[in-house]
Amino acid sequence: MTKYDSGLDRRPANFQPLTPLSFLDRAGRVFPDQTAIVHGTARRSYREFYARARKLASALERRGVGRNDTVSVMLANTPPMLEAHYGVPMCGGVLNTLNTRLDAAIIAFILDHAETKVLITDREFAPTVKAALEQAKVRPLVVDYDDPEFPQEGERLGAIGYEELLAEGDEAYEWLMPDDEWDAISLNYTSGTTGNPKGVVYHHRGAALLAQGNVITGGMGKHSVYLWTLPMFHCNGWCFPWTMSVIAGTHVCLRSVRQQAIWDALADHSVTHLCGAPIVMSTILSTPADKKRRLDRTVEFFTAAAPPPEAVLAAMAENGFNVTHLYGLTETYGPAVVNDWKAEWSALDGAAQAAKKARQGVRYVALEGLSVRDAETMEPVPADGATLGEVMFRGNVVMKGYLKNEAATEEAFRGGWFHSGDLGVMHPDGYVQLKDRSKDIIISGGENISSIEVEDAIYKHPKVSAVAVVAKPDDKWGETPCAFVETRPGEELTADEVIAWCRDRLAHFKCPRHVVFTELPKTSTGKVQKYVLREMAKDA
Repeated sequence: MTKYDSGLDRRPANFQPLTPLSFLDRAGRVFPDQTAIVHGTARRSYREFYARARKLASALERRGVGRNDTVSVMLANTPPMLEAHYGVPMCGGVLNTLNTRLDAAIIAFILDHAETKVLITDREFAPTVKAALEQAKVRPLVVDYDDPEFPQEGERLGAIGYEELLAEGDEAYEWLMPDDEWDAISLNYTSGTTGNPKGVVYHHRGAALLAQGNVITGGMGKHSVYLWTLPMFHCNGWCFPWTMSVIAGTHVCLRSVRQQAIWDALADHSVTHLCGAPIVMSTILSTPADKKRRLDRTVEFFTAAAPPPEAVLAAMAENGFNVTHLYGLTETYGPAVVNDWKAEWSALDGAAQAAKKARQGVRYVALEGLSVRDAETMEPVPADGATLGEVMFRGNVVMKGYLKNEAATEEAFRGGWFHSGDLGVMHPDGYVQLKDRSKDIIISGGENISSIEVEDAIYKHPKVSAVAVVAKPDDKWGETPCAFVETRPGEELTADEVIAWCRDRLAHFKCPRHVVFTELPKTSTGKVQKYVLREMAKDA
């Protein structure tokens, strides 16, 4: 023991667990009258936001939710979703945000796997949720949310409404700090390449660090205004529900991504930042000229998934947006890599700038390690911009692991790094660029689609003898599934029949938009050459 160890122990006065919950506590006390949430005609201050989060926590506790109990929510980008990001962990619970685009069977699996104790659901999604509850083994308390700003027609599924639940709570509730910053704060399910989705567990420490990392990466000043075009169910909205409390900023909720609604929000609320997949950029740019609004500032737009084409970047700039490319995974709390733009690159021509923009970039300040390595030897690949390796992460914004799946967790963390499954190169200047996805995941509209899941569905068609699904570049969605199909001898099949078959068995966003009937290119051992199909898909 050295002199710097003796008598210098951790104690409550000098060591507290990191948690993003403290950000709302501070904002509610320091900026109580600052507008926290805009939703339609409704406005909520930080005083109200903080009080409602505590009421939710109190009500959930009274209903039996305690530490490490799962509360699932099936909600659009509405105020209750923001309140749940604080209220659920404030009583020790773990927040599970459900992807509103999933089918009933997958939702039922998630509810059972998460052992959901309470389910808060928007009436818009009642048909899917009702079917999921019928298939699930768990019997959670079901709470219905009626959106007063945008009423929905779906039936009530539970015995209590959201506002009724809040009325049971106490706004002076003494919310719970985590016992340890390693405690779980949320649970997000990611599309796997085979079988059921895996439950990714986040901890309070990682959520707090990435939330603050967003402020730095986004250059966000006090009282910035954030427009919710990114689904909050996706990696907890890249941690922005917690980020905005750091700067006492304003959340502008957007229930659905629509052209006029986006432009009106941008102009009417002086939006400074938004995030989204290529589909959001497409929606913005395809708005008729007479529907667009004049912006009095440059709006920062953060996008992940496929890198934007040069023409899209130029058009976004012309319309008043500065686009920054991000990269990450569900397992890294959303984006943890940023294409940090260097001033000298702005002097390059359009094509050269687009080439720089297409790179995924360097690590967030909240991430300790980003590397491209040989997956077997674990040695870094040369930083030559050409040698392929697996992109790997290490740090405090990497997940705790996969819920109830120790084997998958151990494999993901093999060799002391998180294995992304993505193949890329390291450029001489230290910027990473993706080249392929070893997991065969297709990213469409910001959502992960397992090519194997789509292949399995098509292969079950009685007229199909072989199938392979790859990503086809798409200006609107970033990527869409393209299916290459071999039919059985003597059988005839149309593209429309294949798509209809898929729509009966998969969530619609997972269905192929293009179907090509051809003999699949194979190696001498019979393995399908997907790299050949990816080139064919570009012209399909």
